[in-house]
Amino acid sequence: MSYRLAYFVSHPIQYQVPLLRLLAAKPNIQLKVFFYSDFSVKAYHDSGFGQFIEWDIPLTEGYDYQLLDCWGSKQLTGILRQAIATDISKQLKLGKFDAIWVHGWSQICSLQAILAAEALEIPILMRGESNGLQESFHPVKKLVKNAFLKWLFQKVSGFICIRTLNYRFYQHYGISDERLFWIPYAVNNEYFQKTAIQAQANREVLRRSLNLEPGRPIILYAAKLIDIKRPQDLLAAYCLLSPDSLQEPEPYLLFVGDGALRSHLESQAKAINWQSIHFLGFRNQSELPAFYDLCDVFVLPSSFEPWGLVVNEVMNAAKPVIVSEQVGAAVDLIRDGENGYIFPVGSVKELAEHLRQLLSNSENAIQMGERSLARIQNWSFAEDYTGLMDALKAVTSDAKK
Repeated sequence: MSYRLAYFVSHPIQYQVPLLRLLAAKPNIQLKVFFYSDFSVKAYHDSGFGQFIEWDIPLTEGYDYQLLDCWGSKQLTGILRQAIATDISKQLKLGKFDAIWVHGWSQICSLQAILAAEALEIPILMRGESNGLQESFHPVKKLVKNAFLKWLFQKVSGFICIRTLNYRFYQHYGISDERLFWIPYAVNNEYFQKTAIQAQANREVLRRSLNLEPGRPIILYAAKLIDIKRPQDLLAAYCLLSPDSLQEPEPYLLFVGDGALRSHLESQAKAINWQSIHFLGFRNQSELPAFYDLCDVFVLPSSFEPWGLVVNEVMNAAKPVIVSEQVGAAVDLIRDGENGYIFPVGSVKELAEHLRQLLSNSENAIQMGERSLARIQNWSFAEDYTGLMDALKAVTSDAKK
């Protein structure tokens, strides 16, 4: 069975491009991607990183796509700066699609696509990243959200679950199991494993270029330096690794990324006056596997993270991972004490203790990293393809009844 599938998403997203290429190459899926904006294909200002960035991988090659005819903002930077499409119904009629797939519901264009597909009796698949970890307790906000999602979800034929917490989120809103399909949030495992292996040959070259002494362990943080990611907790935990609060710890601490907290963190590090803390700035997609290979442990201490695909990436480099309980990926990808640790968000002492446990035994850290690699093997685009085919079969069959 072959399916004509329209995918609606805000803009070209670097994490999604490899999956779109894979699906476009499948003979039983005729994929057409519709973007609301193409701002990410060229240099643009990222408010999180606090600078202009330009991805070093092609974002629109290898699949059929079209930029919707929209008016309004092309930056999609907030609820008041959104695009509004004028041609969704026209495109759906022309494409004669068997189903549409919509990524999220925070964009006006996404809601337009859902309403247009409903009017044309085209089955709708929805993928969102909500995990229920930070639900509002404000009674009015909760009431409005519940009413909106009840209205929206009854229009959707099937929900693509990025895994456990996302699945529970939909269950909480009364979605039956028959409408839920497992399609794990994955990265291009083949690429990250291959590039991490290739980086091994130049590992010591990279180490020397960063003025890192041989043999000392490396703790890696790779994310935006913004409050919600809580890099300040990692810096505080790292300071607790000092044997006497004066002597610098044996491990190095590398911050890869940029953002509003960078200058404050650098000032703190300068005041400590250790040479073991390095701020390396923003690094592009193709540069990251070398840092994953270089490190001994990766830490993501976020106070909220819908998923955290960087966890997938570093696991492909066979590294142990320490994450806060507010990282959506933790439930599915981290087995506490086996391939990493999960700690309560903001618990600096517990984070420091996990770092001590992991770095005190290099052989154990290597074994934990190997378990990470083994675990991520079955969390791939292959499972995504299988899950999507199951979802398409189910919703198109229901539509014919």
